[in-house]
Amino acid sequence: MVGRDRWKKLSFDAVCFFLQATNEVVGRVPKATASEMEAAVASCKKAFWNWSETSVLSRQQIFLRYQQLIKDNLKEISKLITFEQGKTLADAEGDVFRGLQVVEHACSVTSLILGETMPSITKDMDTYTYRLPLGVCAGIAPFNFPAMIPLWMFPMAMVCGNTFLMKPSERVPGALMFLAKLFQDAGAPDGTLNIIHGQHEAVNFICDHPDIRAISFVGSNQAGEYIYERGSRNGKRVQANMGAKNHGVVMPDANKENTLNQLVGAAFGAAGQRCMALSTAILVGEAQKWLPELVDRAKNLRVNAGDQPGADLGPLISPQAKERVCHLIEKGVKEGASLLLDGRNIKVKGYENGNFVGPTILANVKPNMTCYKEEIFGPVLVVLEADTLDDAIEMVNNNPYGNGTAIFTTNGATARKYSHLVDVGQVGVNVPIPVPLPMFSFTGSRASFRGDTNFYGKQGVQFYTQLKTIISQWKEEDATVTKPAVVMPTMGN
Repeated sequence: MVGRDRWKKLSFDAVCFFLQATNEVVGRVPKATASEMEAAVASCKKAFWNWSETSVLSRQQIFLRYQQLIKDNLKEISKLITFEQGKTLADAEGDVFRGLQVVEHACSVTSLILGETMPSITKDMDTYTYRLPLGVCAGIAPFNFPAMIPLWMFPMAMVCGNTFLMKPSERVPGALMFLAKLFQDAGAPDGTLNIIHGQHEAVNFICDHPDIRAISFVGSNQAGEYIYERGSRNGKRVQANMGAKNHGVVMPDANKENTLNQLVGAAFGAAGQRCMALSTAILVGEAQKWLPELVDRAKNLRVNAGDQPGADLGPLISPQAKERVCHLIEKGVKEGASLLLDGRNIKVKGYENGNFVGPTILANVKPNMTCYKEEIFGPVLVVLEADTLDDAIEMVNNNPYGNGTAIFTTNGATARKYSHLVDVGQVGVNVPIPVPLPMFSFTGSRASFRGDTNFYGKQGVQFYTQLKTIISQWKEEDATVTKPAVVMPTMGN
């Protein structure tokens, strides 16, 4: 890693990143030139042949060392995330930890990458398949999870034998650079993982370069649709996790204490800058009477710089993000929503120039309002009302997004009906943010995802590999007798 003081002295064409609590420039990364990006891909392509022929056991050993290095440096990586991105230290540690879980799962590659076989499909003929890496793959990561999202991508791709080109968000490059250094320390060969910095030109380069076989993307709908269309047109596999409008349906029989806490935490944690934030509540029947208590709990959240003790949520990523969030709040009020809690004018002592928006609650929201139709991506909870569970299901299914949803109830039949009928890729039952563990796959759907194969888990292995089928025939009459081997067979790396 290059020290902060040194960043300020460099004179290259650069992308600046800021301390979100003060909007001060705290560092710069070199914006990759066209020739540097070409060199990065060429390096990956050259390294691919040796890396793909490296035994699965050897690749597994590198990732076993890597996961331990991440554990050893978890707090240091978290501090870097808080410094650049603004989220609280506790949330940053969660960011790293959820990415670490994917690395740990990648260490199970010897089971994940198994092929299939059918012996004696006809006399003396066998058929079997095995999985091969694709080649050079690429990842484009967002600002909100500087560690977790890259760790969704390159570990799964590389343990399968691919090499990887990674483009972090230009706003938060430090965590990935630290993670890349640790990966090198774990024994990854030069050229197997390369990083480029940049914005639109770098994205277009990844979408267009003929040697890049697959693209993983997490970010906004506009960017995701563009990358999916352009990358697919160029013959690449693309998986794109995009926007969301995640609903929490609250039934009147739910555990009130637990549900209110879950709603507040899931709506306002990370300042709402999560694609799985529970940004929309649907209060069903008598649960509508809980709204004043929900507001009271949100009022008690503490807004501060992410590295300050006791902070529950930090600043937004940029002044532009704050402006957009405030605009959508204002538009919601103009369209008839009731502003029960307004966080637009919050001031944080010592950080008066920061990108802060406090917890905000808009009630009496209708499905035709802009604040409901658009992903706000800030600490704003919009509240709708429904008379019955069926009405709530209809609301959720009429929304184009399908990333995640949750239902809060103590009735098993209600939970089962909702889980079965709601058209959303990930459903939580009394779980507000239903992000699966890495042995499963992230399964956002509809307008929240583009592609055929999702991130990590079994689907992640399928995305980063291609099947080869072998059909062989060895006639029984050609068999010969050889000298018996009496030494215990060994299999080296």
